[in-house]
Amino acid sequence: MVGWSRLLTPSAKFANFRAVLQTPACRNALQQQLRRMGGDHGHHHMTIKPSRFQWDKFKDLMHFYVMLGLIPVTGLVLYANIFVGPAQLAEIPEGYEPKHWEYEKHPISRFISRYLLNSEQQNYEKSLHYLFEENEKAQIRLLEDQVRRKMSERNDYQAYYYRPSVAKYHRVSKEAADELEALRGD
Repeated sequence: MVGWSRLLTPSAKFANFRAVLQTPACRNALQQQLRRMGGDHGHHHMTIKPSRFQWDKFKDLMHFYVMLGLIPVTGLVLYANIFVGPAQLAEIPEGYEPKHWEYEKHPISRFISRYLLNSEQQNYEKSLHYLFEENEKAQIRLLEDQVRRKMSERNDYQAYYYRPSVAKYHRVSKEAADELEALRGD
């Protein structure tokens, strides 16, 4: 019950100020905060309210950047559709091989295909190169596994090049291991 008494003391102190907050002058000040403008000569009031500066700034910047991108893009699309128009099918001359962007119908998609995207042939060759690299890595891994298997079969030491100083100690320890194995009779 001690905890309840600790909670009741702040509420009792607040009750002392409640009478002050309920006076008509304080209630009026809290309900409608006004700033008198120009003295007492009429109804020149400015209502005090929270600032809308951030919201207005956001709207201004949003409209600016939307229009900065929207107006040029709209003009470009209108120009491409009105003056250039879609591509027309025509007979391909003998010995001429069309470029990859010439297969697109719309001028904007032709521009994107020519300057921004890779051709299908280039994508195909990139995927073939990726497959080639992965195949090379797989072959190297298989070869490393074969080397490890042969080294474990022959009880050889693990090294990819010859070092006589290390090999001598390895042979000595191998001979000692063989002698211990012969003594145990396994």
